[in-house]
Amino acid sequence: MNHKETEDYYRARAGEYEQIYYREVPKRRREIDDEVERVAKLVKGKSVLDLACGTGYWTQVISRTAKRVTAIDVSGEMLAEAKKKSYVAPVEFIEADMFSHTFENKPFDIITVGFWFSHQPKQEYESYFKMLLSLLKKNGLIWLIDNNPPAEGANFESAGTDTHGNNFKRRFLESGAQFVILKNYFSRQDLYDIFRPRFDLKSIVYGTYYWSVVVGRKS
Repeated sequence: MNHKETEDYYRARAGEYEQIYYREVPKRRREIDDEVERVAKLVKGKSVLDLACGTGYWTQVISRTAKRVTAIDVSGEMLAEAKKKSYVAPVEFIEADMFSHTFENKPFDIITVGFWFSHQPKQEYESYFKMLLSLLKKNGLIWLIDNNPPAEGANFESAGTDTHGNNFKRRFLESGAQFVILKNYFSRQDLYDIFRPRFDLKSIVYGTYYWSVVVGRKS
């Protein structure tokens, strides 16, 4: 599937994207802060691949405790925002498509995927997971975080679905520009059904606003 519409949206949104982390909703803020603490512990002393790193919010969190970080995003606009931040561990930024880029320093101890999985077409899950595992050390882990419908506020209304069950929604920028992007949402049971048959499922955290999972290679 062509991800161009989603890519165009995030390129255009780069300068305003991080507003999602600073909205004054205490429970929402607490869920993010809890996940910051959780992932910082997970990556401590590890080599990390941060996929679809965007503006570097999670890259910066990861760099506080990780050994080294490779952060990749297809959007130069997003990476420009990420490079404005300060990092503790060495961070290598790569502007490329994660699906076709050849990573020279693989495999990694940890792969992190912040707010991308909801844009991944369901019919591509198998190839996507195969790609992740090809970049991961034998005993490595994958951490994913994404949002639940309450995090979308008034923008939750669906713009339609396709034959694969993918959901689409309209997104609006401050400029008034509109985009229709693929955006799937998952119940706790959906996450079990997706990850448990394919991975060693270490944990699921399912909050009001966000969910996260940690998985490893299935033995």
